[in-house]
Amino acid sequence: MTSAAPRTLALCADDFGIAAGVSRGIARLAHARRLTAVSCITTGAQWPEHAALLAGAPDSLDVGLHLNLTEGAPLSKRLARLWPRLPSLPKLIALAHMGRVPRAEMRAELHAQLSAFHAARGERPRFIDGHQHVHHLPGSRELMLDMLEHVQPLPALRNTGRVLGPGSGFKRWMIERTGGRALLAAAQRRMIPHNAALLGVYGFDDPDYRALMQRWLAALPPEGALLFCHPGDPDPAYAGDAIAAARRRERDYLASDAFSADLAAAGVVLGRVWQGDLAPAVSETSTPG
Repeated sequence: MTSAAPRTLALCADDFGIAAGVSRGIARLAHARRLTAVSCITTGAQWPEHAALLAGAPDSLDVGLHLNLTEGAPLSKRLARLWPRLPSLPKLIALAHMGRVPRAEMRAELHAQLSAFHAARGERPRFIDGHQHVHHLPGSRELMLDMLEHVQPLPALRNTGRVLGPGSGFKRWMIERTGGRALLAAAQRRMIPHNAALLGVYGFDDPDYRALMQRWLAALPPEGALLFCHPGDPDPAYAGDAIAAARRRERDYLASDAFSADLAAAGVVLGRVWQGDLAPAVSETSTPG
């Protein structure tokens, strides 16, 4: 009797670059082959130093751009002239759906963040997504897609239009309805590589991250999916980090033997899942160990 073919999970750590401790924790996991992707915020002054932490990471690691429109200050002078500080997520969602995002200034900001990625990494991002999923909001979505299509080779795109698994049902609904479904339709229409489904949504206050992961692995569809996570080390300089405790829990679990055991028990391997991508479907190491 033959066993079922393994399902593939892309595991992406978000928020690299947001604080030194967060970046250090993510970098350790990346070098240990516990991740398949890292998504980078480039708006901080220390971004080039953070980027250096990924030097020598496995070739199978996808490093992407995590567009930031809700935390700290803008990178571009044009947007900073209007918004000295970036708006909160609720305010940005409201502005986006009222058609009040300043298009020229937003275009300048997106391109500034992309340029900062290239300057520090010396290469284009393997994929593009958004901090708090801002890349799918009206206004920024169209500008981001136009920018993405001018990057060669074409980066992949995080699809937020099909969110599966356990966790907060309201958050999953909000992600899909505030722009995720429109983003998926645009990616399909423009033939941009993307993940078929998204996992990893939860309220950050659940103390049992392993139990959540086991349920996400059970919900993983045959075509694979991308799971986003937020591991990291404590950082006293990032005193306003609302999810610091969750970052530690995620970091500890992803570095543990329990994670390897859960992947094996579920018949899941780590790898790339971008639909339309010509890259190999499975990374060099199928499970962390």
